[in-house]
Amino acid sequence: MSTPTTPAAQLLSRAVADGIVPGGVIAHGHDPEPVAVGAMSVGGPPMPADAIFRIQSMTKLVTTVAALRLVEQDVLALDSPVATWLPELAAPRVLTRPEAPLTDTEALRTPITVRHLLTNTSGVGMILEDTPLAREMTARGVEAGPLPSPLGADDWIAALASLPLIGRPGEVWRYHHSFGLLGILLSRISGGPAGDHLAETLLDPLGMADTGYFVPREKANRLPAFYQVDGEQLVEAEPLGGGFHIGEPPHDVSHGELLSTAGDYLRLLRALRDGELISPEHLWMLRSDQVPAAAKRPEAFFPGFWEQTSWGFGLAVVTEGPHRGRASWSGGAGTDYYLDPDGTLGLLLTQVEMGERIAPLLKAFGELSPSVEGSAQR
Repeated sequence: MSTPTTPAAQLLSRAVADGIVPGGVIAHGHDPEPVAVGAMSVGGPPMPADAIFRIQSMTKLVTTVAALRLVEQDVLALDSPVATWLPELAAPRVLTRPEAPLTDTEALRTPITVRHLLTNTSGVGMILEDTPLAREMTARGVEAGPLPSPLGADDWIAALASLPLIGRPGEVWRYHHSFGLLGILLSRISGGPAGDHLAETLLDPLGMADTGYFVPREKANRLPAFYQVDGEQLVEAEPLGGGFHIGEPPHDVSHGELLSTAGDYLRLLRALRDGELISPEHLWMLRSDQVPAAAKRPEAFFPGFWEQTSWGFGLAVVTEGPHRGRASWSGGAGTDYYLDPDGTLGLLLTQVEMGERIAPLLKAFGELSPSVEGSAQR
């Protein structure tokens, strides 16, 4: 691998030299090529540009595009009740207030729809406060976490549906779980695992050959180690070439999250930007604020999120400031992407959990000049 020469590659090289991450792949520009820097693990072999990463919540964009394509085929409508395919959610109870006891509920007034899933307003999702519902989600194994859920898709949705919603659909915004439900919805519509539906309708046509819910054993050497952070130390949570994602999973993971390469994900971002995947109307909706103002409660997510940011369909949208109009999102295992109004693409893939350690790297990545870096060297 040659010495990095672009600002993006130099940024990642500094992070590797400073011990922030062992290695990663980065791309930035209008039509960029991925640049690999550093190692696959601490003290491990060099990071290849075609490494396969746990992209976690970057999956949300993939399942969103797949769902919108079904809308355009008249299989779904944005306001279709999801209970048609997810009968577990036909008549959930709703907490009278987010911190209420689990017995303090009322009947569902309006059904959960596809639109609610795409906008994180289904009434199901992460709870950052210590509440009875949050504690019970942990007890039943449906809280969000850095590692894959131990529950198969049917057991996961059954456990989730056995609990009340945190609020009425369309009136509360809570992150994450709506997209696990969306993955299961795709699987129920197609009659097979969500991975098969995505491969047939989206991934294979785009040439995203290394994107899926697991890594074939013959490609295991391309999966970097995943690290969590303990103080100043990196702690290996999954080894290089090992862990849950190697080989076919033991149960249906339609509610789970994908693995992908920089090259594959850039194909998706280019095709989306260039209007090749969904209609102009849906692309505009995907990239614009879709969350009612009353649902943007500060306690629903991390401090300051709503000040300059909102949520479109499957991703965040910047509503104020110098990056207004940017569509972006990241994954909990240390991945990030953005699509700017001028067509600039940014993609950063590491495998260190999201948090204070890599926050400065992500901030600097988001501030890279919009100049084209399509000639980046591998």
